[in-house]
Amino acid sequence: MSEKEMVQQQFGKNASHYVTSKSHAKGMDLAKVVEIVKDNGAFGNLLDLATGGGHVANALAPYFKKVTALDLTEDMLNEAERFIRLNGHENVDFIQGDAEKTPFPDESFDVVTCRIAAHHFSAVDRFGSEVFRVLKSGGLFVLVDNVAPENNEYDEFYNTVEKKRDPSHFRAYKKSEWILKVEKAGLYTDSMFTFDKKFHYETWCKMMDLPDKDKTELSKFMKAATDSMVKHFSIAFSGDEVESFKGQSFLLVATKK
Repeated sequence: MSEKEMVQQQFGKNASHYVTSKSHAKGMDLAKVVEIVKDNGAFGNLLDLATGGGHVANALAPYFKKVTALDLTEDMLNEAERFIRLNGHENVDFIQGDAEKTPFPDESFDVVTCRIAAHHFSAVDRFGSEVFRVLKSGGLFVLVDNVAPENNEYDEFYNTVEKKRDPSHFRAYKKSEWILKVEKAGLYTDSMFTFDKKFHYETWCKMMDLPDKDKTELSKFMKAATDSMVKHFSIAFSGDEVESFKGQSFLLVATKK
């Protein structure tokens, strides 16, 4: 199975979970995206890449003439459309497609967003090039994603945990890696914000319908972590099971000069 097919399989069967997920539907990062875009003042055309449950497209629809929500997975796109239409937004188009190879002409959008999705992309350099290509000159790019620690050992541990829970996870990059990739694509980094994320293990596993056997095995893997890792990720246990742990996400703002 290819990486793309794996993403479609994982998210197709769990699409409804992402619409109702508290960490996706709300959060300081979503509020910050809205604040940044409103302050930017470019309210023509918005492209929300890998829209997932459609939360960014839904939150920003009132501020744009037209919103395009793109996602690789048809079931996810259908859930997003149902959610957004129920909120009364009629200015949103829903397109099935790949964030690494979009079907849009050059310089089509004033703003491009992508939230909590890029860790599933197998070719983020192509993704960056696409963002640059479809943005108008002076356009704004807002990226939100989970990030790995700069420490290589912690980076490997975190990405292994994510991969064991969700086979469609490709890689959570370090903040420094994202800045390099965005600027290599031709964009200019304006600012960056970070957010602590607490993962409640039971809910986090349920999001992907992780079988009990795999959930137990993942708990064992995390319990075998070094003391420094347990401290860094604030891993809390209840008996032999993980109860919660902490990670980090970031929001990067960039422009096309």
